[in-house]
Amino acid sequence: MRRNTKWLIGLGVIVVLFVGIFGISKFASGGSANNKVKTVTIGVAPGPYGEMATNVIGPLLKDKGFQVKTKEFNDYVQPNKALNSGEIDANLFQHTAYLKTFSKANHLKLTAIGKTPTLGMGIYSKKVKSINDLKAGSSISIANDPSNLARSLLLLADNHLITLKKGINVATASLGDIASNPKHLKFKTLDAAQLPQSQSNVTAALIPGNFSWNAKLKPSSALVLENLKPEYQEVFVVESSKKNSKFAKAVKSVLNSSKFKKAIAHSKFKDFQQPNTWK
Repeated sequence: MRRNTKWLIGLGVIVVLFVGIFGISKFASGGSANNKVKTVTIGVAPGPYGEMATNVIGPLLKDKGFQVKTKEFNDYVQPNKALNSGEIDANLFQHTAYLKTFSKANHLKLTAIGKTPTLGMGIYSKKVKSINDLKAGSSISIANDPSNLARSLLLLADNHLITLKKGINVATASLGDIASNPKHLKFKTLDAAQLPQSQSNVTAALIPGNFSWNAKLKPSSALVLENLKPEYQEVFVVESSKKNSKFAKAVKSVLNSSKFKKAIAHSKFKDFQQPNTWK
């Protein structure tokens, strides 16, 4: 009996030591497999949304089991194509109007799952101090992609610089849809990324928020900033087939959380226009 008792005690000590060492090993490696953090890649364009994804959305998603990495693209074309091909897990660089137009034209199946605060398009100039200082024949640079071109024309129309034809689809408006141009403004269409640099060669430039931010232009220096309609507010996008995935649900939860709103309010993005869904 004594030998059996000693054997059992010895076995018990070994088991306790094994469990203890195994537990410490698990703790040191970050816990059980169920608590592992999954790395996800979010595609962004030059501008504020890469910073927002990394510094605001990222920490909140980590609490839900996702480590955020960003991949920057230098145009508005590749982020959607990369997402559709599975190269990245999501993107944050565009508004709903562009997403719909681009997806339809390129037969992509992408879905917006939430909105973020957005820096709107602005009219910037190195040559005049007020929108009223634009003279007859002034040169104006605007984006050449369909969605931002339409936004540019709407911003000009809202400020009574042009009028647009009645009955047009304002989401796809083009230069041919201008009804009147009383100041005979001369328009120069460029890739959106070139607009900040174009200020030296034109009287004024209409620059989307992504690129004005990247060029370190202060929104307060704009002659005019657009009041964004819901379809021009920034959206977080995933593949349509994954809109109900664990990752997508985590993103939705974060974007609608009070923690996200509070983090934005105490960040460099505090002056961005809030999503209409927050009101």
